[in-house]
Amino acid sequence: MQNQQNVKKQVLSGLFWKFMERGGTQGIQFIVQIILARLLLPEDYGIIALITIFITLANVFVQSGFNTALIQKKNANETDFSSVFYLSLLVAGLLYTLLFFTAPFIADFYEEPQLIPVLRVMAITLFFGAINSIQTAVISRKMQFRKLFFSSLGSIGSSGTVGIIMAYMGFGIWALVAQQLVYSFMTTVILWFTVKWRPKLIFSFERLRGLFSYGWKLLASTLIGNLYMNLESLIIGKLYNAEMLGFFNRGKQFPTLIVANIDGPIQSVMLPTYSAQQDNKRRIKDMMRRSIVTSSFITFPLMAGLAVVAEPIIELLLTDKWLPSVPFLQIFCAAFALHPIHTANLQAINALGRSDIYLKLEIIKKALGLAILGVTIFYGVYAIALGAVVSSIISTIINTYPNQKLLNYHYKEQLKDIIPSLILSLIMGSVVYLINFIDFNVAITLIIQVIVGALVYVGLAYLFKLECFQYLVETMKVFLKRKSAGKFRGE
Repeated sequence: MQNQQNVKKQVLSGLFWKFMERGGTQGIQFIVQIILARLLLPEDYGIIALITIFITLANVFVQSGFNTALIQKKNANETDFSSVFYLSLLVAGLLYTLLFFTAPFIADFYEEPQLIPVLRVMAITLFFGAINSIQTAVISRKMQFRKLFFSSLGSIGSSGTVGIIMAYMGFGIWALVAQQLVYSFMTTVILWFTVKWRPKLIFSFERLRGLFSYGWKLLASTLIGNLYMNLESLIIGKLYNAEMLGFFNRGKQFPTLIVANIDGPIQSVMLPTYSAQQDNKRRIKDMMRRSIVTSSFITFPLMAGLAVVAEPIIELLLTDKWLPSVPFLQIFCAAFALHPIHTANLQAINALGRSDIYLKLEIIKKALGLAILGVTIFYGVYAIALGAVVSSIISTIINTYPNQKLLNYHYKEQLKDIIPSLILSLIMGSVVYLINFIDFNVAITLIIQVIVGALVYVGLAYLFKLECFQYLVETMKVFLKRKSAGKFRGE
């Protein structure tokens, strides 16, 4: 019992600082992005979106699944961390060289000459990513998420300031490049002084082989996932233009930002927590169920509400030049609503050391996703976005299948857990939509919709005594009590 209380306290502490990190930094990032979007053109974002795809794929190889392997391994020591550190830097150097010399060919393919210098400069972030992956693994193992909060806050503040100043001075796309570089650099520097880990002059191929036996499957899974997720952008950038890709990605960004800030912190904390309890499957199931129920309770209404108020939000925040992104925003709200179920199931599988199952799932899901993409590509860019919704629904079913045997947590049981939140969200969305017919200006209408939506959803949750609502209320009471008593610590 005492052990469970300690785990719960550690999880609450980790969740608090992870939410602070995501919520605080992404809140600042959101404001920065709004200012930059008003100063820059959609095609600037389209070019950056293309470059980011190649940087993201390269980062998969830089981290090589070792980050998660270091978190999952029970007895990881200095030899493990130092070996991964040096290997990651070596891989970063090789991939930077590859991107540097292939930049002209990529630019020719997309008929965007500006891609050459921008890609070569942004690829420098690979070296920072190699260092950050080890620092983050150390923090995750020790559940010291407060350090991530301060590093992210400092990084986003400094990088945002640089980006806005450069955009205002007319540097165009280079304002976005500078923002990315400064963010990666500052994160590395701050963590270097706050994380009490330094690489030692030790290296072991044997330790790397042991970690890679687990990590290579995650590498392959992540690579497949990233290729699939970015394939849409690669195709749109080639078949249409950078401007259309800018609208597509901008519409995708809003729901992505919300889901990442809610589900991301939960799952970041749950992976090391699951891993610590990997010998107690019943306990993992209980924690996993709590994760799904809580994430869904928060995510569903936000996605439903965002879809309903998409047009006034875009008009007010980004100006009329971004209105073509509204349909994409609404479509991706539906696609990302199920994301908490995806990640909770996959994190549990990873924590149990079954990266082989994880890889198989990714291959199956992406094969089906490619088939859907292959069909929708002939019907235009909006059909491609709708295909993402279909793929998300199918992927949810596939991800839950292994845990029927591993944790005795069946799909029907998971569906039963999320249905109450889904129904309340749909009711709330319908009420909010009706407010559009009231003859107020855009700003007043949006404010009323947000207030009414929150009151309707919370009120219904209270009225029907939803388990997840009561759990959140009780958890908040416990947290505030501990904090007021001075017993809640960030470590």
